[in-house]
Amino acid sequence: MKRKIYPDNALILAPLSGFTDIPYRHSARRSGCAFAFTEMVDAGALAHGAGKTLRMLDRAPDEPWLGVQIVGAVPEEIAEAARIVSDRHFDVVDFNLGCPAPKVVKKGEGSALAANPDAAAKAFEALARNSRRPATAKIRILHPEDPAPSVELAKKLADAGAAAITVHGRIRSQFYSGQVAFHVIEAIRETVDCQVIANGGVTGIKTYDEIRSKTGCGAVMLARGAMGNPWIFGELSKSESWSPPTPAEFADELQTHVLEMVKRDGREIGLKKARKVILDYMRGRGFQRTLKTLVIKIADEKDLADFADKLRGGPTTGRVSWLLKHPEAERRLTLTP
Repeated sequence: MKRKIYPDNALILAPLSGFTDIPYRHSARRSGCAFAFTEMVDAGALAHGAGKTLRMLDRAPDEPWLGVQIVGAVPEEIAEAARIVSDRHFDVVDFNLGCPAPKVVKKGEGSALAANPDAAAKAFEALARNSRRPATAKIRILHPEDPAPSVELAKKLADAGAAAITVHGRIRSQFYSGQVAFHVIEAIRETVDCQVIANGGVTGIKTYDEIRSKTGCGAVMLARGAMGNPWIFGELSKSESWSPPTPAEFADELQTHVLEMVKRDGREIGLKKARKVILDYMRGRGFQRTLKTLVIKIADEKDLADFADKLRGGPTTGRVSWLLKHPEAERRLTLTP
């Protein structure tokens, strides 16, 4: 029997650098997200006491299960980071071996470190040995057709103490698009003795059912599919009571999310950070393009309220007609003819 960190059917909000702060997690949790992560935290910055990095470890009093993810390549820094986060209230400490961002790769971290399984296992062991919380890992596959390299990496991490491994089924050069290699995730799941969580390409119920059926994984991690779409947690839980948000509910959630960012970070910084969040909410919803140009002009709470009122008017007439004919569409809204 494999040991499990997550229950079957768990939906997990991935650690998203620059996004999954407290307001972001609160938004997801209002739609049913039980398992979430902080943003990815740099081990070196954490070990050297960077104030901005330490703030990323904040946990709201009302938050249930929460994990923290560390990225790094120097075992000594990773060990110190593990000791620091062990003094905080986290449920797991995850090690990033999948990030493809150039600024991470050029330091030999993330997916670059994973290319050397022995070095990756050594770095992970530094985390596991110094953490008082269960240590997990998040990786990308190393080859899109041959499972062997990815299986080798996963086995080394499991032997080094990984309590669970999340597998993004794309190679580094694919970043966040393209075909997901389900068979590689499945091969890892069938080989290692710890829990394997599937990740990659889940944007709605169809892709969710596909990744589960083709990998055999019960738990699934959501990343880009949840960006601007907290309602995906309700959708994928397959609750009979779930329905897509109305334009008014959509605008209310967006406004609540952004106002919490303003409260946490201050008006100027909060609204500046919120621009990308607002555009994510609007993506694929069919709102007038002119509305997107107004996002950068939101300078205070009144501007935000006025913008939200415009969103309550709903998407364009053409989009409404299309959505009424395609009830299976992703990121849809509940509309009336």
